[in-house]
Amino acid sequence: PWLLHGSMLVSAMLVSTSFPVGKAITPFMDPVLLTLIRFCLAALLFAPYVGRRFGLANPGLAALGRYSLVSVALVGFFWLMFLSLRFTNSLHTGVLFTMVPGISGIYSWFLLRERLGLWRILALLLAMVGALWVIFEGEVAQLRALQFNRGDLLFFGGCLLMALYTPLIKLLHRGEPMAVMTFWILVTGCGWLLLFTLLNPPAPLFGPVPTRVWAGIAYLAVFTTIITFFISQWATLHLGPTRVMAYSYLYPPLIVFIDWCLSGALPDLRTLAGVLIILPAMYVVQRGNASTGR
Repeated sequence: PWLLHGSMLVSAMLVSTSFPVGKAITPFMDPVLLTLIRFCLAALLFAPYVGRRFGLANPGLAALGRYSLVSVALVGFFWLMFLSLRFTNSLHTGVLFTMVPGISGIYSWFLLRERLGLWRILALLLAMVGALWVIFEGEVAQLRALQFNRGDLLFFGGCLLMALYTPLIKLLHRGEPMAVMTFWILVTGCGWLLLFTLLNPPAPLFGPVPTRVWAGIAYLAVFTTIITFFISQWATLHLGPTRVMAYSYLYPPLIVFIDWCLSGALPDLRTLAGVLIILPAMYVVQRGNASTGR
């Protein structure tokens, strides 16, 4: 279990870096095209490993259908995330993303009959409060003054899809190696994105794309796509969808930590108080085994 939770901590750290990276590169490229390149690059880089270990034979229509259901949730989230960042900011997206574990718990109850129990539900709510506390640096007035916009509605639609991702993994996994499932989810995701691109061609690019944009896409493809997909799918089978998705409550404090590493500025005590709320709540969420059934 420590390996599972340690891996999820690594995954949470990597995902936390995707928000500033995505914000930095999305103005230079259409969101669909950016996501398509990201998925295609991830699939191409992962293919040699999967081919050498397990082979790349066609898994069959039934398996491709399962993988396509998972990938449409992921593709929809990433596309809406990049699109929303043109109209909103990382603060608003961070606030909305705190709703994902709770929504995922609702999906898991309907699809998997996962029972969380009163203590886990309360811990999820407490972790959400802690995450919001970190985002708003303890200033309740900022939360009251928050006004949502078009970008926020787009990102909330993405959150509804992202919350469905981990329940679908557990529901549709049929015992195949997780690397195989990860690879074909990436491939079918490329198919969805290519279809969307053909139906709705992106605006032409004017001028060369800056080198830092390609570097950002490569980083997202390797670290926040291949590695995090593999870890989250593997952990979902053992921890359950809600416990895996609950790690997203660590994104705000991890983003604060990343900013501290880059700028050297320590967060204030009010922000640290939010972290102290999240950590014990996360311990309660992760403690023990969820009661699940189908």
